[in-house]
Amino acid sequence: MATTEKSILNRMYFVAGCLFLFAIAVGVKLLNIQFVHGEHYKELAEERTLKNFKIPANRGNLYDVNGNLLATSVPKYDVRFDAVTVSDKNFEENIGPLSEKLSGMLGRPASYYSQKLRAARANKQRYVLIARNLGYSEYMKMREFPMFNLGAYKGGMITEQSTVREHPLGKMGERTVGYERRDENGYFTRVGLEGAFSNYLRGTDGRRLKQKIAKGQWKPISDNNELEPRDGYDVVSTIDVNIQDIAHHSLLRQLEYFEAEHGTVVVMETATGEIKAMSNLGRTKDGTYFEKRNYAVYEAHEPGSTFKLMAMVAALEDKVVDTSQVIDTEKGVVRYYGRPVRDSHHGGYGKISAAKAFEVSSNTAFTKMITEGYKNDPAKFVDRLYSMGLNQKIGLEIKGEGSPRIPHPQDKNWNGLSLPWMAFGYGVSITPLQTLTFYNAIANDGEMIKPRFIKEVKDRDKPVITMEKQVMNPSICSVETAKKVRAMMKKTVERGTAANIYTENFSMAGKTGTCQTEYWIEPGRYIASFAGYFPAENPKYSCIVVIHKPNRRKGYYGNIVAAPVFKDIARKIYTDTPVMDELESLEVIDEEVNQDFEQYYTKIQNEKLLMPDVTGMPAMDAISILENLGLEVRLNGRGVVKRQSVSAGQKLKNKQTVKLELS
Repeated sequence: MATTEKSILNRMYFVAGCLFLFAIAVGVKLLNIQFVHGEHYKELAEERTLKNFKIPANRGNLYDVNGNLLATSVPKYDVRFDAVTVSDKNFEENIGPLSEKLSGMLGRPASYYSQKLRAARANKQRYVLIARNLGYSEYMKMREFPMFNLGAYKGGMITEQSTVREHPLGKMGERTVGYERRDENGYFTRVGLEGAFSNYLRGTDGRRLKQKIAKGQWKPISDNNELEPRDGYDVVSTIDVNIQDIAHHSLLRQLEYFEAEHGTVVVMETATGEIKAMSNLGRTKDGTYFEKRNYAVYEAHEPGSTFKLMAMVAALEDKVVDTSQVIDTEKGVVRYYGRPVRDSHHGGYGKISAAKAFEVSSNTAFTKMITEGYKNDPAKFVDRLYSMGLNQKIGLEIKGEGSPRIPHPQDKNWNGLSLPWMAFGYGVSITPLQTLTFYNAIANDGEMIKPRFIKEVKDRDKPVITMEKQVMNPSICSVETAKKVRAMMKKTVERGTAANIYTENFSMAGKTGTCQTEYWIEPGRYIASFAGYFPAENPKYSCIVVIHKPNRRKGYYGNIVAAPVFKDIARKIYTDTPVMDELESLEVIDEEVNQDFEQYYTKIQNEKLLMPDVTGMPAMDAISILENLGLEVRLNGRGVVKRQSVSAGQKLKNKQTVKLELS
């Protein structure tokens, strides 16, 4: 018996000891959790219930050079209701007046809102949607409604802000204005001016602390942000909406008539390098055109005869030819290694000077001139092109610039055809904007200026950064050479391949280009181009027009397809800012100029801009957009825009009156 009791007692001691040790272990674990890993577990708990959400900053406005809006951010607000946090007293006292106010603003009967709010309270809903996409003025007005004016906790009002990017120009210049987008993986796509200068426009995002509630939803825990967002700066671009409109519609008309695949036009201010207009239009399957890609910036292709300017400048600088040197075009056909080089003029031009060869764009003359001048040292020709920067990108802020290609004798693929073919723009690749930059340098007596897209960055009305012209090369050639080729380009328009666009009313200078592409397709496809500047004597603007794959039956030469666009742009800009020193008398009345002016004035008034859709916007936001378009706005009522007197997409006239009905 004693032995049994002793055995039981030992077992009890053992169990008690185990329990004691277990208690010690639990205590140690608790102390470890509290003092060693306590902060970690606390953070995990808070992470699951509290979270900082990003508040996107408003992007700055993008303006044209005259202050017209190209892109602007309009704030929008979603309002929700937390039916749990409101006390019974506050709820019952305010639900009636609140429902009446909501009815007056949002349009539904007061009974609808009363039933909705009571149902939410009965079901203990904490995130009931009241209104979407309110403008700022509507949002501020709703904050003063009964119950909502008590704040987030006592009144249950939850607000979430977002921004919508508006583009008043619509589809015109869409690719030039561009955008910045971020995908689900956090990668950005940056296009055009919006993408290139996003570091100025974007601003700094804020943060707001939210609490997790039922069904995976999150609600703000206070009216105040943890970190207030800082809006982006405003950017003033070099684009001129009036010139952009002229360029866009001139290019569009030509593309439609020739049923071309795509085309681009760029207008640059000669002295500063400021891009005044850049239009890029591609054809859809149904035959319409839109801003598909930025061909001017990214598309490097064989330029054809517009490259003869580069070849002529190189030859004159290296003194392997002079403008008076006579070249035999040999009835319009010469051969290299069995491959023919032909002139567009059947039978050739006979024996002509180098200057005349430029004017008539003789392929045979140019290939003989360059081949004979550099046959013993072809690297000298290519090195001269390199010294003028033709093998380098410009270094544009806009993303996606194409890489030029100028082959060198040291390259593996260099052969006996490379040098003669380069003479007339084959076997090389260059983008339209790179070509225009070279032509602009010739207009500047050899000073090559980097194309520029913005004038300044502003914080509201205060300048932050002012952009100056950037010289890429102070002298790509001698002033003497520049003057010689400028005289050739003027003669090209007066009596050469571009004589079809010549007019006595204003002067132009430039070079046509026609290049075959997709050689394997019969009867072949072509790229038509024209590059130059105006006025010829004192250049103010340089311009390039490139049109790809026009309908061959309607025409494909540069002087027929591309040059008329150049002339149309020059004519309309002249009409807007006439060159007075070219007039013999202020009393002279030129019927053609007057007729052209009337046609232009009528068209520019009717086609200048398209009416944006401002329905649903707060009156303040709508007025800001419309007045920046030069419109006169009249309001009827208060609140958001319910109807607009001019339909969205309709062409606008200058100082046109637009009536807005508000509700």
